[in-house]
Amino acid sequence: MDGSLIRNFSIIAHIDHGKSTLADRFLQVTGAISERDFRNQMLDDMDLERERGITIKASAVRLNYKSKDGSAYELNLIDTPGHVDFTYEVSKSIGACEGALLVVDAAQGIEAQTVANLYLAMEHNLVIIPVINKVDLANAEIEKVKHEISDILGLEKSDILLASAKLGVGIEEILEAVVKRIPAPKGDESNALQALVFDSKFDAYKGVIILLRLMNGVLKKGTRIMMMSSGKTYDILEVGIFTPRPKQVNELKCGEVGYIACNIRDAKEVSVGDTVTDADNPAVMALPGYKKVRPMVFSGIYPVNSADFPALKDAIDKMRLSDASFVYESESSASLGMGFRCGFLGLLHMEIIQERLEREFDLNLIITTPSVIYKITKTEGEVIEVDNPMKLSSPGETKSVEEPYVRAYMILPKEYIGSMLELSESKRGIYVSTQYLDDKRAQIVYDIPLAEVIVDFYDKIKSATRGYGSLDYELLDYRPTKIVKLDILINQEVCDALSSIVFKDRAYAKGKAIIEKLKENIPRHLFQIILQAAIGGQVIARETIKALGKNVTAKCYGGDITRKRKLWEKQKEGKKRLKQFGKVEIPQEAFLAALKTA
Repeated sequence: MDGSLIRNFSIIAHIDHGKSTLADRFLQVTGAISERDFRNQMLDDMDLERERGITIKASAVRLNYKSKDGSAYELNLIDTPGHVDFTYEVSKSIGACEGALLVVDAAQGIEAQTVANLYLAMEHNLVIIPVINKVDLANAEIEKVKHEISDILGLEKSDILLASAKLGVGIEEILEAVVKRIPAPKGDESNALQALVFDSKFDAYKGVIILLRLMNGVLKKGTRIMMMSSGKTYDILEVGIFTPRPKQVNELKCGEVGYIACNIRDAKEVSVGDTVTDADNPAVMALPGYKKVRPMVFSGIYPVNSADFPALKDAIDKMRLSDASFVYESESSASLGMGFRCGFLGLLHMEIIQERLEREFDLNLIITTPSVIYKITKTEGEVIEVDNPMKLSSPGETKSVEEPYVRAYMILPKEYIGSMLELSESKRGIYVSTQYLDDKRAQIVYDIPLAEVIVDFYDKIKSATRGYGSLDYELLDYRPTKIVKLDILINQEVCDALSSIVFKDRAYAKGKAIIEKLKENIPRHLFQIILQAAIGGQVIARETIKALGKNVTAKCYGGDITRKRKLWEKQKEGKKRLKQFGKVEIPQEAFLAALKTA
């Protein structure tokens, strides 16, 4: 294909503004998929994506489009997620494109993630094509949204396209705008091979499948390639493209997007952002790659059955391959055995990783209470980073503690400003500004501790604004705080899986809420179970689960009362022994309930 007829673009938008539906229409209009094979959310491969109606992984597909001027174009489309937790997937996709379609819902208008994604695209100097989607809705406010796009995003009204992805309206106009406005990729086939690895996944038969965008040179089957970060070399066994199903081709040329398979079995040998080059004629420099992502939320992942640890290790290695924003290191717990300390971009990201590990690798897992990274200055002046309650030093050894703050941008209807201010203040937020976007909506900005944002802040915004509020946040800095380690004791034994780092003033409420949840979810045993929340040696809350009664005298018919008393005394002694040596079985539901306790 002539390089001047190639267009690489992505679709970016806030969650639920119609990206996946628009991608479906592109597949149908360009004939990439037959009506018989078509299904909604065609590019969303995972059952999880289809069930939740969200895109989790970016998907690449090649489309062949014949424009109105008669030219046959090759369009490489990358569909991206819209939730704030998957921003890294968006940034990877943007790095492999020259242009982006910015989709805005005609009824909901500009949301927080719309603005964040636009800035991300502008950082990479992408050509932006604004599209107002869902114009067929009865409550669509097209002129108002046009005004917002022009005023807030600074894009020209004349550049805005109108579409209804559901009805297939305006699809041809969008494709025409893509070929007319987005520039052809730069680079030269005669230059040394440089290909950017923007994604990868594992196949049981082919090993690691590497998704890449060619910046220079040509890639053929049989070529001996080298990974520039590690210097390791491999022979290409398969070259292909996604149409949207994998299709083998003879070669990939400069500017094109496709995949290669080299029978790489170790998932750790491939890293997203690496540069692939020809081993015999290597490029002088590697491509810039991607900005290293910094996880915001940390939690422990353990197998329910400790014998599943090797399977979990293998699963986590493969998960890291398909999700570069997921980081991990091994750790052990006294109550849960061997597991991993994992870093996530947010709570939804954590939930999705857990579900994918359980579904795709048939594992039964327990996840510990999430925490953020705290910076602790010890009395001797050493500064350490702590993300695990077990690593928290005693108050006598600690000089000062700092916690991460984020700048939260919330866009919502004006009538909910009061409830949003109240919610933000309850989360220890520091007010920054209020900006009225139009006569109906406003943007509120707060500096909030990350620990307050990660658990349920997004859900509470949706509840407080009846679903109309949206949130985006960026890491700001570290600020002084007062934290304590909250321990949960079960029959006087610390359950380290339920230990957490909490703000000192919230410790009592948090501890009481956790043990109340545990009381609801731990079934009664044959012995009494005492649940306690403690800070250091001080118990701050307590609940008791009564022993399960067993009628040992049911077999006694008549006779002297002393016979019954003897049985009751024997039962009492047995319960004492059980309380001393009996093991409390904590079901996974109890862990999950405690985890979600705000």
